[in-house]
Amino acid sequence: MVALDCGLFQGRRVESHSKNLALPAPVESLGAIVLSHAHVDHSGRLPYLVRNGFRKTIWATSATRDLCALMLADSAHIQQRDAEHLTRHHKTFIEPLYTQEDVDLTIDLMNTVPYGRTFQVTSELDGCFLDAGHILGSAIVVADWREGQRRRRLVFSGDLGRYEQPIVRDPQVPTDADHVIMDSTYGDRLHPRSEDMRQELGGIVRNTASRGGRILIPAFAVGRTQEIIYDLHVLYRAGEIPAIPIYVDSPLAIDVTGVFATHPEVFDRSEALIRTTNHLFDFRLVQYTRDVSQSKALNQARGPMVIIAASGMAESGRILHHLAHGAGDPRNTILIVGFQAEHTLGRRITERRELLRIFDEQVPLRAEVRVLTGYSAHADERELVRWLDEVTAAAKHRPQVTLVHGEAQAQDALAAKLMGLGYRTNIPSLGDHVSI
Repeated sequence: MVALDCGLFQGRRVESHSKNLALPAPVESLGAIVLSHAHVDHSGRLPYLVRNGFRKTIWATSATRDLCALMLADSAHIQQRDAEHLTRHHKTFIEPLYTQEDVDLTIDLMNTVPYGRTFQVTSELDGCFLDAGHILGSAIVVADWREGQRRRRLVFSGDLGRYEQPIVRDPQVPTDADHVIMDSTYGDRLHPRSEDMRQELGGIVRNTASRGGRILIPAFAVGRTQEIIYDLHVLYRAGEIPAIPIYVDSPLAIDVTGVFATHPEVFDRSEALIRTTNHLFDFRLVQYTRDVSQSKALNQARGPMVIIAASGMAESGRILHHLAHGAGDPRNTILIVGFQAEHTLGRRITERRELLRIFDEQVPLRAEVRVLTGYSAHADERELVRWLDEVTAAAKHRPQVTLVHGEAQAQDALAAKLMGLGYRTNIPSLGDHVSI
C-alpha cells in the first residue's frame, strides 16, 4: 500500500485531535508515502506515522523537504505549547501527536526527486512529480503500474495551483491519465485575476493608512506570506502605496522566505519583478521581526503599518496577539487572504462575528474586515476545469475523476459541472474505497 500525503486535521481542538489519532491504515501496511507538498493539511501527520513505527521512504521534491523541516517542527512546537497551556489552566490535557525528535526522523526518511524524473515508489509502482503551481515545491503526482499487458496511470493533482500567479509557475499537464484524484477546494466559485487582487491590496493599504490604522494579515507562512510581500514590493516600486513599514512577524515565515530564496529554479521567469531583481522579498519597507520582544513592541508602536503574521487561519501564532490588540480598533483592517476552514478564528472573522474569542477573552470586532479570495493558491472552478480538460486532451480519452479536498458545497458544485461535461465523477466519504 502507498499513501498519497498524510495531513493534519484542523479546527475544534478535541474533534480534530480525535481525527488525527485515527490513521486510515495500519502503519505496517504502508510500503511508501508520496508527498505532494509541505502544507500541514498534507504533511502534518507524517511524524505521527513515524512515531508509530513507519520507517519506509517518503518521496518529495527538494523544496518540499526543506519546507517540511520548518513546517513540521513548528507543528510539534505548537502542539507542545498548547498542551502546556491546557495543563496550566487545568483543562483537558491533549497529548502532542509527536515531538521534534519524530520530526527529525521524518525528514531523514524523505527522498527528494526533481520535477519530471521517474522514481520507483515500490517494485510495482513508478512515480513522477510535475509542478502543481500551488506553492514552492508543490507537485502533481503521476503514478504508473501494469495490469497484465496494459499500463495504467493515476494522477493526483495535490493542491492544484492557479494560472498566471506570481512567483510559481502554472500547473503542468500530465499525459495518458486513466484516473484523476483532484482538488476541489474552490470548485464552486471564481477568483478575480491576480492583477486585480494586487490593485485591491494597494487600495486597502492606502485607505487604512489614511485613517492611521494597521493592516493585520493572518497569512500562511508558506506561499501566501511571500505572495503578499511580492505584491507589496511591486506596488511600492510603482508608487501605489505609501511608504509605511511592513512587518513580517513570524519566525516560521522568515525561515520559509529564506527557503524560497534558495530555490529560484522553480520561479516563474515570465514575471517582470523576478527578471528585474534577485531580492524579491527584501526592499526598503520590509522588516522581519524574529524576536518576541520585537513582536510585542509592535503593539505599542504608533502610526499606520502592515503586519503579516501566521497562522493563516488565525488559530495560533503571533497574529493572535495582534488581533487581540487590534480587532477592536475601527481604524484598522483585518485582511483575510486565504481559505478559512470551519470552526477556525479566521472563519469567524470572515463571518464578521461581533465578538471574537482570543486567549479565552471576548474581543469586540470593530476593525474593517476585507476578504481577498483571489490570493488563494488553489485553482478556482474555471481553472480546475481548464486543467482537467487539458489532461483529457493529453490523454485522448476522458479519465475517471475522484474529487477530494473540499467542503461539500464546493465538491457538489464541481461534480455537477464535470458530469455536465461528460466526466465520470465521484465524491468519496472518509473511509470509502474507490476502484480504479
